[in-house]
Amino acid sequence: MKQKEKASLTQMVPDLRFPEFSDAGDWVERKFENLFTIGGGRDYKHLKPGSVPMYGSGGYMLSVNEYLHEGESVCIGRKGTIDKPFFLSGRFWTVDTLFYTHSFRESLPKFILFIFQKIKWTDHNETGGIPSLSKTTIGKISVPIPSLPEQQKIADCLSSLDEVLSLESQKLQSLQSYKKGLLQNLFPAEGETVPKLRFPEFEGAGDWEERKLGDVCEFFSGGTPSKENPKFWNGTIPWISASSMHDTFIETSDQMISNFAVSAGARIVPKNSILILIRGSMLYKRVPICINNVEVAFNQDVKALTPILSISLLFMLYQLISKEISLLSLVGSTGIGAGKIDTEDLKAFTVYLPSLSEQQNIADCLSSVDALIQEQSERIERLKSHKKGLLQGLFPVMGE
Repeated sequence: MKQKEKASLTQMVPDLRFPEFSDAGDWVERKFENLFTIGGGRDYKHLKPGSVPMYGSGGYMLSVNEYLHEGESVCIGRKGTIDKPFFLSGRFWTVDTLFYTHSFRESLPKFILFIFQKIKWTDHNETGGIPSLSKTTIGKISVPIPSLPEQQKIADCLSSLDEVLSLESQKLQSLQSYKKGLLQNLFPAEGETVPKLRFPEFEGAGDWEERKLGDVCEFFSGGTPSKENPKFWNGTIPWISASSMHDTFIETSDQMISNFAVSAGARIVPKNSILILIRGSMLYKRVPICINNVEVAFNQDVKALTPILSISLLFMLYQLISKEISLLSLVGSTGIGAGKIDTEDLKAFTVYLPSLSEQQNIADCLSSVDALIQEQSERIERLKSHKKGLLQGLFPVMGE
């Protein structure tokens, strides 16, 4: 047996245990092959559209007219996505990239789900290319198992937390959808000079003024300090690249430069500048745009925009985000697989300006929604952290 196929138990009782099981003794070691049967997915080309959900390693695909299995099951990818186990019940079909489990013995499906969530499946990958698992590899993994009543208690506890997480995630999605609707309606649509939705005090205030982005903002280019000079790196100044631009508001980065790099010529932009990605493979899908809440440096794939006119920078940020589809139309190819937006095209990009007070109202409205989204995201992260702690505490420690 390969070493990675073994999960030797270093502790046979969990750190956290429900009071009624405190004297229940040690958990026992069992191999997965003794706890359930692993089923393989099948081809679906002969199937017709229907009401039975079909799944692959990436999740739901479509619905068909026949089912492969009926009952509770824990699924894990055979090929492709192998580290995202999920639970199914009722009738379903799985394709050949996904394993499903059935015929459970001495174990409950929901309990096995949480065991699966604890396992680092990538450590059991069998190929150097597309990640893959086999029935044999899965079956030989040993895990600690308590009595069925204790399994049920643990499964109920973690399932109730999953339900809360699901509800909170739905709330987050609702807030994000609400913001998307506001972005569509608070700014003029293509070919229009007034938005569909306007605050009452600005009804009848007239058309917004059409301007070019280059007339409204000054553009700055960034660069990369020499990687060969260690004095330039691991400092306290965030250095922004595409990998840092996942949030609307930036305060830090995965890479930091030093004051020494700044004195050697690295460009710093003041806080409350707009940063927009102009080169990278990400541009084929989205155009990252954000505002820095602190002074930052940035690389050559990013442009920094600071206002020339008296405008609300937050308003301009949200307007650019609302026009992402138009910005995507500016993306060309670098010839090496990355997308690019020419600076001159960006400077010529059309934006619209209402009065400063209307700009501020729009910015305040959208930033308040962003604050709610951030608060909800943090709530979800706290719940995920709580679940991670429970997964560690409610199961014995396993080592390899």
